[in-house]
Formats: sequence, C-alpha cells, structure tokens
Amino acid sequence: MIHPNDLLIVDKSQVAWEDLVISPENEKQLEQLIKEQRFVDALQEYGLPVNHKILLHGSSGCGKTMTAKALAKQLSKPLYILNLSTIVNARIGETSQNLKGIFDRAARDKAILFLDEFDQIGKARGSEDKDVGEMRRLVNTLIQLIDYLPEKTLLICATNHIDVLDKALVRRFQLRIRYEMPDSKALDIYYDKLLATFPADLAQTTIRNYGLSYAEAKDDIYTQLKANLLARLVKEEESAIIM
Repeated sequence: MIHPNDLLIVDKSQVAWEDLVISPENEKQLEQLIKEQRFVDALQEYGLPVNHKILLHGSSGCGKTMTAKALAKQLSKPLYILNLSTIVNARIGETSQNLKGIFDRAARDKAILFLDEFDQIGKARGSEDKDVGEMRRLVNTLIQLIDYLPEKTLLICATNHIDVLDKALVRRFQLRIRYEMPDSKALDIYYDKLLATFPADLAQTTIRNYGLSYAEAKDDIYTQLKANLLARLVKEEESAIIM
C-alpha cells in the first residue's frame, strides 16, 4: 500500500507575485483571496466565510501551477502538490484512504494543497459501467473532504477540462477562475519581460511567435536564445583557432 506522504511533492520553488503573468481580472480575484487568508481570524470573528477552495481551469500552460506557487510565497505557506492521476488505482477504497491522509496532512500543516489534473478523479473510472458505482463513492469521499477542510488550509485544484467534472464537485469551489490563451498584446508584454534580462543584441535576434501559451512562448524564446548564443560562441571559437 502506498503511504499518502509518498504521493505528495513538497514544492519549495519560489515564484514572486510580480513574475506571475495573468489577466487583470484573475489578479484582482487572487489578491482578494490573499487578503482573506491573511485576515482569516478577523473574518471568522464576524462569522464571514473565508474563500479557501479554488478551481483554476482553462488552457494548459497559462499559469495555473505558477499561480499556486506564487500564492504559497505570498502567504508563506507550504505548498503540497499532488497529481491525481498518480493515485487513482485498481482499488477505489485505497484511493479514498490515500486522499483522506493527504487532506489530513494539509489541514494539520495549514498548507496549500494543489491537486493537478483534477479531472482525473472524474474520468479515470467513469467510462465503464462496472466502475460507475465505485467512482461515485470516490467522488462522494472527495466532496466530504472538501466540505470539512479548515479555512486556514487553501485547496487549489487545476483542470484543463472543467466540462468533465462532477457538477457537485464544481459547486464546492468558492472561486472558479478561468485561464485563457494570451492574445498578441499579452504575449508581447511577456516577451518583453523575458528578454529584458538578456543583452539587447542577443534579444534582438529572436523571433516572436504568437498563438502560444505562456509556457510554450517561454520554451520557444529560450530555445531561440540558446541556439543564437551557441552559434555565436562557435563562431568566436572558430575565429580564435584561425588567428
């Protein structure tokens, strides 16, 4: 049997808030979330609910994981990352037990629990009739765990396919934030930020491609930079040999 702690990645990487590239609308919602988490005790004194269950959905590579990391830094909370596709196994009961152990640890540590590929919990066993009952029990377990999660523990779930999620699960999230593919203007701002740390003559050799996610754009521009830099170094090396 797998121990729940073995399914978690304790992520210690740091993402500064100013390095997070998201839409102004999403940033406004997340800044409100940060304020609520910082003043959770005061809100509870007034009997006001604290938003602490967030569903990030939309296009891949547009900042969902980076958002979780940036929130962890802003709130000085440990970040536990779980990919749900790694724990859904042949025994639904064991999967439910693992989930409970993971939620218990996150609650005990007042952590941020990030569940990536959240749609896996609804897709993995729902396609075959014999699994429908077992999958329903697993979803029920997850609903209960979400319902009883303390407000000082932040649950962030991410999916590229919100349409396949159980509607009862979706209703549990107080915030549902959509991440969309960036337009050309947003990508130009992102390219400017990426290239600002490199010498101007090297940055000017790159070609800006569009219709990409932020992650794709970063990979593309870094690949170009490396190719151009290596070509320059090889040329300098060859010139030195000739001389």
